[in-house]
Amino acid sequence: MNCPKCGGEIPFFDLKPNCKHCGVNIMYYTQNDGLMRDAKRTELESAVARMVVARIKAQFTGGKLQILRMIIVLLSACALLVPFASVKYSVPFFDGSFSAGLIGIITGISGGSIMKLPDFMGSTLFGQHSTLICVAFVLIVVCFLIDLVIFCAFVLGFMNLTKSAKVMKNWALVGAVISVLVQIAVVVLNLISKDSATSQFKMGFGALVCLAAYLIIFFVNKAILDKGIEPVYRENDLKRKEMLKKVRSGEVDIDTLPLPVYESEEEKEERLNALREALKVEEEGKEL
Repeated sequence: MNCPKCGGEIPFFDLKPNCKHCGVNIMYYTQNDGLMRDAKRTELESAVARMVVARIKAQFTGGKLQILRMIIVLLSACALLVPFASVKYSVPFFDGSFSAGLIGIITGISGGSIMKLPDFMGSTLFGQHSTLICVAFVLIVVCFLIDLVIFCAFVLGFMNLTKSAKVMKNWALVGAVISVLVQIAVVVLNLISKDSATSQFKMGFGALVCLAAYLIIFFVNKAILDKGIEPVYRENDLKRKEMLKKVRSGEVDIDTLPLPVYESEEEKEERLNALREALKVEEEGKEL
């Protein structure tokens, strides 16, 4: 290696802290440059972190529409817990019940009731009922998957605000259509079960709750897209982000940049005030 001050060659086995040619302390001579380099890099990287925080604020708490969307997205998942319908079978040597809803699906799988539905679909006694219940269950599972897509788009939306709003809007429209189909299946099941001596049918309103939630999500995201989602960045943060990319790619040498790299009048005033406060504290300490 060479001495950073005089350029003299220093053998690798020379472990002395001072240069044998000019006597300068090698570590402390380069320490100031290292601190300057770290300060510049911190300024650029802090700008990127602030931009992420600004996008998160714009996605979740940037306005009344975003807050309303956050509440409705959470409620849409809870809507699947409301029963869509329930059917109770009662025949000699067999009693069974099915609840068309997310809880009914979970308990039906754990209890083995859902596993029996394919056998009932071929039965002359239960055929129509079992087919419609299977259709309702499949549609409810589809609603659950749609809720999952909407929730993921909502949580990860700060990465791309506009795209996430479009995804939620489009999938909410699909969910609304599926909810209508579930409600139609429930109504048809109610009609064909009125005169049945072997089953008791009870309609629920889970499909209507899901429909309302999906429609609200659709219109809220549509309003957000029409209004536009613009995160509020600090002045010069976009420039700092671009400069950091150039530094990391090697296009710009960080040692050639000034410190601060970019500074607005407001940031300059904050820095000077902080410096004045530090000097004031130091003077008070000396007086004591």
